[in-house]
Formats: sequence, structure tokens, C-alpha cells
Amino acid sequence: MSKLKPPFRADHVGSLLRVDQLKIARKKFFDEESISREELTIIENEAIIDNIKMQENAGLAAITDGEARRSFWHYDFMGGLTGLDLVERKEGVQFSGMKLRPIFPTITGSLDFPDNHPMLDHYKFVAENTNMLPKISIPGPSSCHFRTALSDIHPEKYKDLDLLCSDISKTYKKAVSAFYNAGCRYLQMDDIFFAYLCDPNHREAKRAEGMDPDDLINRYAKMMHDAIVDRPQDMTIGMHLCRGNFRSTYAAEGAYDPAADAVFNMTGVDVFFMEYDTERAGGLEPLRLLPKGNQRVLPGFITTKSGSLEDLDDLKRKFEEASNFIEMEQLGIAPQCGFSSTEEGNDLSIDDQKRKLDLVVETAESIWGGVNT
Repeated sequence: MSKLKPPFRADHVGSLLRVDQLKIARKKFFDEESISREELTIIENEAIIDNIKMQENAGLAAITDGEARRSFWHYDFMGGLTGLDLVERKEGVQFSGMKLRPIFPTITGSLDFPDNHPMLDHYKFVAENTNMLPKISIPGPSSCHFRTALSDIHPEKYKDLDLLCSDISKTYKKAVSAFYNAGCRYLQMDDIFFAYLCDPNHREAKRAEGMDPDDLINRYAKMMHDAIVDRPQDMTIGMHLCRGNFRSTYAAEGAYDPAADAVFNMTGVDVFFMEYDTERAGGLEPLRLLPKGNQRVLPGFITTKSGSLEDLDDLKRKFEEASNFIEMEQLGIAPQCGFSSTEEGNDLSIDDQKRKLDLVVETAESIWGGVNT
């Protein structure tokens, strides 16, 4: 592992499709209450070990658990925080053509990161079962604000937005330290709401709530910066940006222009996983704002929303285009998003997923000569 130092030329966002056996077991435990927690854990462990082997066989250097123990990419982590509860209601968040399951984060007390947060053990399980570099993806700090309605922020003190943002940063700063102490040297934060705030409809919705979307972008960048600024030098921080990913649908669209400067120059993040599989993401021009240096962008030219496999020569042409705005040395490749941001998963097969991951590695080898270069 000592030779595996991110960022890598080939990587992926984190979540992987859940196998049927795992889906059935989760239903039996959570809905039917017909199996024990121990029985579910055994099935989760088996699925995760298979996920690890698939990633290793593809040639990836950074290995995740595929988020196999989660229902959502973000809410499971958030629900494990002190002072934040998940409440089920009748209507879910609207995506393109369908609605998310109706789970809503609610801030009920002072925010904090508990020492026994379950995802610390999730990380350790991966570390114990791979010889490559274990990585865990968690939602970024902005998730706790963007995804929580004003009416669901109950503590009187958090009517002060400055204080709320400060406490979120402190909570995440503690999380960063806890993951590091657990052995994590590659932590990814999915801070997708920077991209949402590039969407005219989402921007208008925030204005209707009395918030300036550009101010939010700067606040979210500061929240991330303050959360990670004191991390040890041997810890790499990644950030994923996309426009929603629920059963192959999306929730936002718009180019990165309103947020790119803040994302690249204010957060202090090392690696950026950026959705770029459709015109909804806009052009590559915002990449010019990445300063020269060691930061890296992994454009998501490979989609996870369908099983259609991209052409290697087309991908190479897209990287040639990207090199007009950013040095090729500061580029790598990853899929546009996770394959299963919620446990339902996207509309493609396990075999499709494998071919996509194989293509990620093949592209990196073709352009840069390898994954760890």
C-alpha cells in the first residue's frame, strides 16, 4: 500500500450495484423483520468482498465497499451524526420523472460527529480485506444544509446561518480526524450541491427561500475548506460533483461556471470527480480555472446511467479537448457518478458495470500509461 498514493489516473465515485441477494436480505431485515442484524451483516460482508474483488480485478487502485451497507449515498451518514435525525414523510424529493423515497434530514440539536459512527467500521472492513488502497465516500458538508429544509432546522441558535455552517464544518473536521485515526488516507466527500447551484431552477428556489445562491456557493466552499484544512499531509481528499443520480434519473442541469472558481480555488480539495457525460453538465471551459499544481480533475465522460459502453477513441478525443483548458498531467478518468447512489441502483446490469470499470482502467492505461502514474 505504501506505493499507492492518490490521486490515481483511474478511479470511481464509490457506489456499486447491489446484488439481488443483498436487496432481498435488506428487505427481510428492514421491512419484514424476518432475519437478524447478524444475518444481514454476513450477507453484506459477502457482497462487499465480491465488490472488492471486482474492483481489484478491473485494475483499480482505490477500493470502496460499494456503499453496500447503505440505503442512500448521503442520508445514512447524516443520520449517524449527533443532532441530526432522518424523518419519513409522504412525498419525496422530485427527480426527472420520479420521486426519491420520502426521507428528510432534520436538525434536532447541536451537531457533532460521534466516536462510534458506523461508517468508521465500514471503512475498516474494506481496509481489512484489500491489499490496494481503501477509500470511503461520504456526503460533503453542504449536504447537511442544502438537503435540510429551513422548517426542519429546530435549534433556535441555528437560525444564525454563520453558526450553523461553522458547526457543520466542526462536525466534519472531527469526522476527517476520526477517519484518519481509523487508518483512512483517501477520503472522498460527495459535495454535489455545488453543481445543483449551477442550475437556474435550483438557484431560483434558493432565492425564494431568502438565500443568495452565489453566497451559498462561497459558504459551502468555506465549510469544506475549514473541515479539511488541518488534515495530515498524507491524507488525500476527493470531491464528487454531479446533478443527481437516482435510478438513472437526475435532478439538476447547468454548466459549472457559477461554482468552478470556488470549488477549485477555495475548498482545498485534492481530486475532483466531475460529471461530464451529457450536455447537462455544460462545456469543459470551467476546467481552465483549476490552478497549475498537484490538484487533479477526473472528468466523468463514462456514464453510469445506462449500460451503453463508450468508445475508447471517443474518450481519448474528449481528453484532447479537455487539454485545451487544463494540462493533461492534471487529468484522470472516473465514471460520471456512482452506479447505485441509492440501494435501488441505476438502470444497467452488474456485467455492464464491470465493463464500465474495465473501460476506466483501459482509458487510463491508453492515455497515461497506467492507473498509478
